[in-house]
Amino acid sequence: MTQRHILEFGGRALFAEAQRLIPRGFGVARRIYREACLEGRFQPDTMGLRPEAVEAWRAAFRFSLPRVVRSVAEPSAFDGDTIKTVLATEEGLEFEMVRVPMGGGKYTLCVSSQVGCRLACGFCETGRMGLLRNLSTAEIVGQLVLARGFLGWPIRNIVFMGMGEPLDNADNVIGALRVMNDPFGLSYGQQRLTICTVGHPDGLAKLATLGWKRLDVSISLNSATDEVRDRVMPMNRKVGIAALRDALERFPRRAKFVYGINYCLMPGINDRREDAEAVAAFCRSLRVMVNVIPYNPGTKPLARAPTEAEVAQFMAWLSSLHVPVTRRVTKGRSVMAGCGQLGNIELRRTRLPIREGDSC
Repeated sequence: MTQRHILEFGGRALFAEAQRLIPRGFGVARRIYREACLEGRFQPDTMGLRPEAVEAWRAAFRFSLPRVVRSVAEPSAFDGDTIKTVLATEEGLEFEMVRVPMGGGKYTLCVSSQVGCRLACGFCETGRMGLLRNLSTAEIVGQLVLARGFLGWPIRNIVFMGMGEPLDNADNVIGALRVMNDPFGLSYGQQRLTICTVGHPDGLAKLATLGWKRLDVSISLNSATDEVRDRVMPMNRKVGIAALRDALERFPRRAKFVYGINYCLMPGINDRREDAEAVAAFCRSLRVMVNVIPYNPGTKPLARAPTEAEVAQFMAWLSSLHVPVTRRVTKGRSVMAGCGQLGNIELRRTRLPIREGDSC
């Protein structure tokens, strides 16, 4: 019998599998599952089961969490520290998650879906790594379990904005969403979960099969012209602005659904009034909120960070064009935990990237 990781299951699926293999009551299966999800423990031997039942549970299911390698914090007296935690897979590949303060003692957890990324966006540190491998459903969920159960972080929201393109690993990401949402375990409402994507039409189509009406989706746009987007986001050469907009218009969504449109402002690249006009034209058929993100220079910067005056000017242009806009507060820049700063390019020297289309 092949062992399966317990964090790959939603509650009902786990209970059905457990009852098939180990006929010993719904209540015990529920307690085991809740302990694994909420406390990060898999201990069937503490449930009052007979030795043969304990052995059956351990033979059918396995449990592990990513290993914490190190954490670095950017202190804030206002709303709590931003903390980047470097984690390792069982074979030692490193990836990162970030705790982002929201105020009031609540935090958002930014999770990774891949080790590295194949998309090579010019402003993103992760893209310089190439793709080493996809994270499994259990490794994605394990970040949340570790953050809550071992680090003690009161996580309110989860955003798939860490390392990797979530919809390049759509099957495992959708599996993780199901587990995070499951009422028998982690029980995060759809509105507490956000997928951030460069705009992957095939992945969006897969995501739509969930049939969820309250899941948040945000798009890493960064330019609404093919000329600029081709240069800073090579995937655009295959998809293109018009195809991306069509995919967003087709995506099933509730009546008041609002796309987050993330726009990393890079001086001299995408910060002209003409760029704002292109964004307005792109958004015209969609209900959106544009999040202007000041560029965080990494180890090989494309541009300098914009000044506050430049950010304000670009936002003013968007507002004058009747585009809803907000500014993403810069957090984590000093510890390479800001948008576009996650990743360890040194891994690329010791590990060969997998080929496009390979899985973990």
